[in-house]
Amino acid sequence: MAGELIPDRTGHPGAERLDQPGLCMASLDPALTIQQANQEFFRQFGEPSADVCGRNFRDLVHPSVKHALMRQFSRLVEGKRQRFASQVVALGPADSVFPVSLTAAAVSGQTRDVAAILVLMTSSKGAEDAGVLTDRKEILTEIDARILEGIAAGMSTIPLASRLYLSRQAIEYHVTGLLRKLGVPNRAALVSRAYSMGVLAVGDWPPKVAEDFIK
Repeated sequence: MAGELIPDRTGHPGAERLDQPGLCMASLDPALTIQQANQEFFRQFGEPSADVCGRNFRDLVHPSVKHALMRQFSRLVEGKRQRFASQVVALGPADSVFPVSLTAAAVSGQTRDVAAILVLMTSSKGAEDAGVLTDRKEILTEIDARILEGIAAGMSTIPLASRLYLSRQAIEYHVTGLLRKLGVPNRAALVSRAYSMGVLAVGDWPPKVAEDFIK
């Protein structure tokens, strides 16, 4: 990594002097609150430092990647790993998106506990190429979400219709719409696609659609 990390007023390595085009860097506390960042970070997110510092980093990433990313950050904070790298879609000004390659590293304080997390982001491939829906976050109606959760739990049409008080034809109509919306040919691919996009949260059972995707 080019440049020298400058400690902030707490003595933790900082990011404020690492100003290179395309290089975003921020220092987070263990709760993932942004403590400081370089000017490129502020520029990419389109906000002044006073508005960015103090926000939680999870608010700056697209819902499709948020759940998996937070799990990796948790492992850093718990001391189960020292660093990780991931492809992330970040949220820019006016709900715009931009893809980045993210590297995060844990920094220990005077004790062995994690005192800070350094986050480094550089430009990556296009978000659409990564299979992420970026035009809007809220892509499902409430009934679509419940049907998708049922399919992911292994339910067939008739049990779904009974649970949701709908006709069999209505279920099939909504399933067809879901297949078209997510661009897949069948129910198995629908579930796989939903997990890969973050629409269905990994680790939840019964399956649950993330609220960010519901209109």
